[in-house]
Amino acid sequence: MNVLVLNGSPSGKDSITLQTVLYIEKLFPHISFQTLDVSQRIRQYEKDFSVCEEALKKADLILFCYPVYTFLVPSQLHRFIELMKEHGEILKGKYATQLTTSKHFYDTTAHQFIEDNCDDMGLKYIKGLSADMEDLMKEKGQKEAEAFFHYVIWNMENGCYEPPAVRETHKELKAASAANEEAVHKTGTCVIVADYDENSVRLKSMIERFEKKVPMHTKTVNLREFPFAGGCLGCFNCAADGRCIYKDGFDSFLRENIQTADATVYAFEIKDHSMGYRFKLYDDRQFCNGHRTVTMGKPVAYLIDGELSEERNLLNVIEARAEVGGNFLAGVACSENDPDHETDQMAARLGYAVLHQYQPPKSFWGVGGLTIFRDLIYQMQGLMKADHEFYKKNGFYDSFPQKHKAKTAAMYLVGGMMRNQKLRKKIGGRMTEGMVMPYKAVIGKAGKKKR
Repeated sequence: MNVLVLNGSPSGKDSITLQTVLYIEKLFPHISFQTLDVSQRIRQYEKDFSVCEEALKKADLILFCYPVYTFLVPSQLHRFIELMKEHGEILKGKYATQLTTSKHFYDTTAHQFIEDNCDDMGLKYIKGLSADMEDLMKEKGQKEAEAFFHYVIWNMENGCYEPPAVRETHKELKAASAANEEAVHKTGTCVIVADYDENSVRLKSMIERFEKKVPMHTKTVNLREFPFAGGCLGCFNCAADGRCIYKDGFDSFLRENIQTADATVYAFEIKDHSMGYRFKLYDDRQFCNGHRTVTMGKPVAYLIDGELSEERNLLNVIEARAEVGGNFLAGVACSENDPDHETDQMAARLGYAVLHQYQPPKSFWGVGGLTIFRDLIYQMQGLMKADHEFYKKNGFYDSFPQKHKAKTAAMYLVGGMMRNQKLRKKIGGRMTEGMVMPYKAVIGKAGKKKR
């Protein structure tokens, strides 16, 4: 397999983002990697694109690698994408993904920008990795980088990719889906939380297909059949021990029938730009779960009947809902495009996520949401005792900025050096070179580990 890395950092080889790609390259020596410093050499490539064109033709996978700059990609990479579109015919049908570093401030908009442009160019897009700048220096970040690339390879080997945001008919995919009806080996459990009635023909058809395709034992819970006594009252009765003031048995029903599963799928028809009031009732009654994220680490997916491409806000809710809960979003299959193919891919990805316990790092939705709740729970620990204990147990309080005293002191030292004109002149352009030195040590260890 040939991987073309489009290094979108103006720092070129001294890019911190690129170090994660170099680390992955060491772990997968049987795969060929080629890197183009497209941002650093953008003026050169504007005059002569031939080297890039040849590399793009040869590539099986295009990997966009860049630091997030002000909500999006750096302007130089933005320009390179314009040049790519002028040569779009050579890109169609190839796979693409992305790897970024940032402090998770609106990395979501940057990733969506790349995904949308991949759709424009006819690329088969696979969800990328959004890492913190320092993740590669930690064992957890190293494992996430390796798991990410295993996931990319699995998607390519199984023909899986995200459905295009611009909806179109995939006749060849429909034919492939229809021919793939063999029995699936079942391991693990998946609960389908649904909202449907006798008229929900398309949604029920998607659910039935998913049950056949997913490599797990399934159980469907129709929210219309549960005797909800009412919606959340905001009374905080559940704050102390997680028990609701209603006596309709929802607490035990939630824990015994839904939260025990290895994965969860939500199935509904779009109504009033939302998933319908019953799902909102279901979510609201999980008030404590919104704070304690008791299904953290378990993947989720969605089966949706309706025109999701017209509902950007609903899609934001779906993505944020998964991220804040600590759940990998394995896919969203929708009736408006090619429901059979999307359902099949979603089922396969969900099975992979459970089998390999795949859990990429959070993006802006998850990091921002958890930070808000973390600060809130810490302040309200006297009232929200159960939440406070859960946050302590899972180490959520470790990320308080004021606890990183060594890093703060180091930044004071660097800041002082940068303000010293003589020292600054002496350092010159070697600042970025010094920044990547610790990463190179990690990459060196990765190469020895594989040998």
